Amino acid sequence: MNDKESDPAIHVNNLSKSYGSFLALKGIDLIVNRGEVFGFLGPNGAGKTTAIRCMLDLIRPDAGTVSVLGKDPQSDPVAVREYCGYLPGELRLDENISVNSVLEFLRELRGGGENCHIRAKELADRLDLNVKSKIKNLSKGNKQKVGIIAAFMHCPDLLLLDEPTSGLDPLIQQTVLEMVKESRRSGATVFFSSHVLAEVQAVADRVAIIREGQIVEVGETSSLLSGRAWKMKVMFAENTVMRTEEIEALSGILLDEVSSDGRELKLIVDGEMDELIKVLAGYHVESIETGRPDLEEVFLSYYGKVRERDHLGKKGNE
Repeated sequence: MNDKESDPAIHVNNLSKSYGSFLALKGIDLIVNRGEVFGFLGPNGAGKTTAIRCMLDLIRPDAGTVSVLGKDPQSDPVAVREYCGYLPGELRLDENISVNSVLEFLRELRGGGENCHIRAKELADRLDLNVKSKIKNLSKGNKQKVGIIAAFMHCPDLLLLDEPTSGLDPLIQQTVLEMVKESRRSGATVFFSSHVLAEVQAVADRVAIIREGQIVEVGETSSLLSGRAWKMKVMFAENTVMRTEEIEALSGILLDEVSSDGRELKLIVDGEMDELIKVLAGYHVESIETGRPDLEEVFLSYYGKVRERDHLGKKGNE
């Protein structure tokens, strides 16, 4: 076992949390290794924010244990928060003071020195945020920038970011994702929740998918994608007629769509491609396009299967 596995940044074991009769977390297990970017993926209401709040002892779980940077958030919350940068999903700030006052207050609260002050200014410039503005005069996106700066400015060992790009324009979203990558390169661990799948795919080393308070899949981002079927589009030359039964007879090849003139086929390849290529070689092929599904397609296909299974289960019980 390597050091990252034996001393993880976050270790969650059988964590449960309910709000009245609603069970928000149903015994989840998670290990986040030190120095990785970990994406926590799920739709709104899946339990992402509840899990992060438990990690910081902002709320107490009903059962289970949490270790953050080797410490128990419940018995030593100040020590945990000292080494963490946190961006909440719903950021609330004093509306009547300036951005600079907010950042200075948070810096002093942390005991941050001059380096923290300099870093905050650099991040504000990078995110194009006027620190002299009052909070009440800021747009939702600019308020989000304040929270991002507050999370990053003291160069924490662990960043816990809850929907970090919410409300930001596309250019600033890319800047924030670059900041995440830079933090990882400097040795920090980044745990961020999101329902924006493209950004998770762009920066995360590993991903956990949560659904209705349960972890349904965990894995390296690359392996989640590589284990899925290929998509293929084949375009034939004019006056070429493909006998589709030849395709349909192949194992692991699904004929997804045929154009009205028969020249274009869309296929899903969930097996060896060798036999398919041999069949296509007998025809005048104009072009072939292939590609793996992206993380969004993996996510949606998984949720679609679960919904279909749940629907069939309900019908069976009627």
